[in-house]
Order: sequence, then C-alpha cells, then structure tokens
Amino acid sequence: MNLLVSEGRPHALLALEDGTTFAGWSAGAPGEAFGEVVFNTSMTGYQEILSDPSYAGQIVVLTYPQVGNYGICEDDFQAPRLHLQGLVVRDMCHTPSNWRATGSLPELLCSREVVAIEGVDTRSLTLRIRGGGAMRAAISTTDLDPKSLVARVRQAPGISDRNHVVDVSCGIARTDQAHGSATRHVVAYDCGMKRGILDSLTTRGCEVRVVPWNTPAHEVLALDPDGVFFSNGPGDPGQVWATVEAARKILGKKPVFGICLGNQIITLAAGGRIEKLLYGHHGGNEPVANLLTRRVEITAQNHNFGTVFESLGPIAPEESNGYMAHERDLRTWFRRGVAPVVRNPLWGRIQLTHVNLNDGTPEGMRFLDIPAFSCQYHPEAKPGPSDAAYFFDSFMRLMEDCEGRKTHAQKR
Repeated sequence: MNLLVSEGRPHALLALEDGTTFAGWSAGAPGEAFGEVVFNTSMTGYQEILSDPSYAGQIVVLTYPQVGNYGICEDDFQAPRLHLQGLVVRDMCHTPSNWRATGSLPELLCSREVVAIEGVDTRSLTLRIRGGGAMRAAISTTDLDPKSLVARVRQAPGISDRNHVVDVSCGIARTDQAHGSATRHVVAYDCGMKRGILDSLTTRGCEVRVVPWNTPAHEVLALDPDGVFFSNGPGDPGQVWATVEAARKILGKKPVFGICLGNQIITLAAGGRIEKLLYGHHGGNEPVANLLTRRVEITAQNHNFGTVFESLGPIAPEESNGYMAHERDLRTWFRRGVAPVVRNPLWGRIQLTHVNLNDGTPEGMRFLDIPAFSCQYHPEAKPGPSDAAYFFDSFMRLMEDCEGRKTHAQKR
C-alpha cells in the first residue's frame, strides 16, 4: 500500500458475516455500503466491471493489486449508472496517466456516491471468499468498530431477499437502430443488459427493441420479431418469475438466445433447477470447454448462480454415445469427447455445449427440437477476450434458418 497516498485520508473498515474484518482507507464516497462480497480476477477493465449492472447488490473485490492506473473514460462504460454496492482494492491510483482519461477512479466513485476501501490484503480476502463462499459484507467509513459492523452485517438482507433486476432494467421500451441496414428485428429483455451486448447485436444488422424485464410474452409476440434475447442481470433468478413466464411462452414460437441471467431464465422456463455457486465466476480469464468444437475458450464471466444440467431431464443414451450416468462434474464429458443430450418433458432434446474447466459446471446449452440456445458467460466480453463472440453470429444464423423454413412453408 502507498502510505503517502493514504496519509491524512479517512479510515474505512470492511466486515464479513463470518466475523472477518479488514482495516483500510476510504477510496471513494464517505458512508456505508452493504451487499454480497465477490472477487473479480480481471487484470484490466475496471471501468466495465464497475458499470456492469449485473453487480447490483454486490461489493466487488478486484484481485489485481493496482487499480485506477488509466483513470476513467465513460466511453467504456457498460451502463450510464454504477449499480455495484461497493469496491475493495489493494492499491488505488489517485493520479492516473492516460490520454483518454477525464478523471481518476476515486473521483468517479465520490461523484457517484460509491463507497470504496483500499489498503486491504485482497489475496487474503479472496482466499476467505473461496473458502467460505460469497457472503454478506459491509464497507463503512463511519462505523469503525469491528464487532458493531459485523453484527450489523449479520442483520442485513442477503442477495436473494429482493429483486435486483427491477433496479437496473429500463423503465420503458425503446428501439436501438442497426448499424447500417437492418436485416433482423430482435426484442431484447433488459434485465441489466450491458452496452457491449447491445452493440454486438446492432453491429450485426439487428434493430433491437429493448423492453423491461416484466414485459408479458403476448406483447413481444405481437411485435412479430425475428428473434428474442434474454439479457444478463443481477441477483437471484428466482426473483424474476415474470421473465421466466415470458420465456416459457416464447420458447418454440421464436428463435431465442440468452446470456448469463438469460441462460438461467431459460433453464427455469424449461423446468430445470438453478443452484447458487460457492463463490461464482467473475473475471475475464475463465477457461471454458466447447464440447462441440473440442476447443477451449478463454471467457469473461460474472455470475453467482448457474444451471443444474441434469435437472432438465433424463439422459438420452442413444445421443450421448451410450453414457447413461449423469455427471455432476461435467468436465468428464469433455474428457470423453461427448456433448450429452437430455430429454426435456417440455421442449424435447437439450444438449450440453459448454463446460467451465475450473469447476466443471455447465456454461452453455442448445435446444435441438426448437430454435433456442444460451450461454452462462459473456461472449461480448467488455472487459475480456473475444473468443466467444461467435454466439452472436450463431443467433443471426438461427434467425436466418427459421426465416428460411417459414418462407419455404409459405410457398408450399
């Protein structure tokens, strides 16, 4: 920690619900912030991380030790507002060097009233979260008594106690025009959609009608879109049943694509289960196995919940190379060279397409009997690698194929 930078600045305290506390200095707005603490392993891209609406209700720990070096340029933001609860860093840069910068990260945090703490041993904190899981926490510049702040954290609500999507979704519908000539009309459910996702659709020729998270399915179907997209977003998918119900009524009628929370919504719409991961996946360097291409992709991720693939239906052995048993560690399928298929009672066959190589959890699936697929990570990156950008091209091809079949049927 740079003691020269910290000298003379207000003290701050970070407290976890397991009783652990970390003392440091205020690096943002004064006050207090309560939320679920998670760690992000990205080495760059703090602007995109801070402005990702999926972090609503969470306190973010950045594991890279020096943060803020290149300042702030709001052209890189993924949403106009900052929705995270608080920020934890090891060493905050107060004097950035970057020709694009319009200010420093601490200045931004103060102006947006985001509480932050620096001087924390983020290695120790990350190990604490890895062992104990994402837990309730608080940052305070006013209550510096460890016992008092821990007690208050234990009385605070958890991430699943409220619907965080309502805080980040658009209030009214809007239309974003395609870059160039529009070739497809897409309706996107905004559950906290990043700007990078919207750009990935519009640059491919999609005119995107962005609708609030609780828009009924009949209103979307009345627009007769070429496809429907379910976006990323914060919190527990069990809190967004209005979106799940809409997905259930849209599946099979229109091509569907979902990312992150959208993947979880589609899972629930298919009658599957969601589980809360111990500490989730947050960062721009997560390895994912593509079971269809047998290649490993380095991906950007941000979620604490995921699909329980075996809950979607019984295995179809004739389409899974004869393997009968479900595998909780899905890396087994990658080693066997198999992309297993289950028989879903609502929508037919669903195939596992992607697996996280760190913990063996499912990261993608496609429906074989209706036009729909989804992934648990962020193919648009922002920040992160672009290995998985092909998902948007796949969505374009899916809409094109469905249009072709529709035209062929009309001619007959």
